Amino acid sequence: MPQIDESTRIREAGSLDRPWVTVVWDDPVNLMSYVAYVFRSYFGVSAPEAERLMLQVHNNGRAVVATGNRESMERHVEAMHGYGLWATLDKAEE
Repeated sequence: MPQIDESTRIREAGSLDRPWVTVVWDDPVNLMSYVAYVFRSYFGVSAPEAERLMLQVHNNGRAVVATGNRESMERHVEAMHGYGLWATLDKAEE
């Protein structure tokens, strides 16, 4: 049986605990005002924060709009699809 050092165990445990993110992607269909509205109404963020996230989507092609456990992020992705936005989930960057 191979010997596993403590740093490997810590890295593996850390990767299991790493949170997930909901990413909203830019699309050619939805108006910027609608995207900001969705962020305000669904996530409950302030108007300035919704505007900041919407501009991130528009200018950078994507924005991380939520972070948490996988199940919560899956619900957010489904909700964004319900609003007609293109969203995916991914592991949070370290």
